Amino acid sequence: MISPDRIEAYIDSLNTGNTPFLDRLEEKALLENIPIIKRPTQNLLRFLLTLHKPQRILEVGTAVGFSAILMATYGPADCKITTIEKYEKRFAIAEQNFTDSGYAGQIRFLKGEAEEILQDLADAGEQFDLIFMDAAKGQYLHFYEAIREMMPAGSLLISDNVLQDGDVVESRFAVTRWNRTIHSRMREYLYTLTHTDELITDVLPVGDGVALSIRKQD
Repeated sequence: MISPDRIEAYIDSLNTGNTPFLDRLEEKALLENIPIIKRPTQNLLRFLLTLHKPQRILEVGTAVGFSAILMATYGPADCKITTIEKYEKRFAIAEQNFTDSGYAGQIRFLKGEAEEILQDLADAGEQFDLIFMDAAKGQYLHFYEAIREMMPAGSLLISDNVLQDGDVVESRFAVTRWNRTIHSRMREYLYTLTHTDELITDVLPVGDGVALSIRKQD
């Protein structure tokens, strides 16, 4: 049997990469230990942007702006992106990256607690064609109800890092004590996604696990 590492290495060797700006931003983020989406997830996201052609995109978890810029780069030319970040030390860095990338005009940057901002957006009746969830893994379940309100028929929810480096498949008592809350919340989140009648969900072993959920037509 081919080992997963060999498969991943081979697939990565086929990767044609991103734009020079994104490559530089990725390299800098990795050097500074700032979490950004893994390369297999980048490939999947580029593919889904081309396939789905979203005009209105919501991202939960901006970090330094890498994935928002990737979506602006590979999404439709006139797409609009709303991205949310609560970590104040990253605000200025993300804003500078948006400006330097040339996509600042397409990106609405909302700063603060995601749960509150998401509910405000839902209460305002905002709707999104694609939602990219890439925030604190233990909070996904708390964000879900507001996000579901903002998903019209055909909307795609992409939830990143759902396999927790494989921990999600383990017994609760097999993971470290400080990870047990995240472990139980992620399992509940995945169960909710896969057992909600209005969604069709598939969980892919890409990167650190990606759940794709599409809202069915009424």
